[in-house]
Amino acid sequence: MDGDIFGELGNSTQVDSRLLQVFQKSLLQAQDILNQNRLLINEINQNQESKMPDNLSRNVGLIRELNSNIRRVVDLYADLSNSFTKSREASSEGDSSGTLKSDGKVNQKRIRSS
Repeated sequence: MDGDIFGELGNSTQVDSRLLQVFQKSLLQAQDILNQNRLLINEINQNQESKMPDNLSRNVGLIRELNSNIRRVVDLYADLSNSFTKSREASSEGDSSGTLKSDGKVNQKRIRSS
């Protein structure tokens, strides 16, 4: 993916805008791959129904391509999850009432009244 999207950004508006761009790009990539998978599945089903040896042997390559595409989608979603976690951590740095830890749990800080 694009690496650490928060490297040089200091302004939260820039971070939010960049994060939205990364999310949109990744989600569009995932959608394109999923659309391609739909076509692959249709072709696999047609080949299976035909029961022709050439079509059945072609399914081996199509299924490999399908599996590869699924791995790519999983990687895209994992990158999105990591980016979202980093954005939550970055946005909570200035929040004294609680922070989001890397494991996704909130670390609540007790605020004492004066």
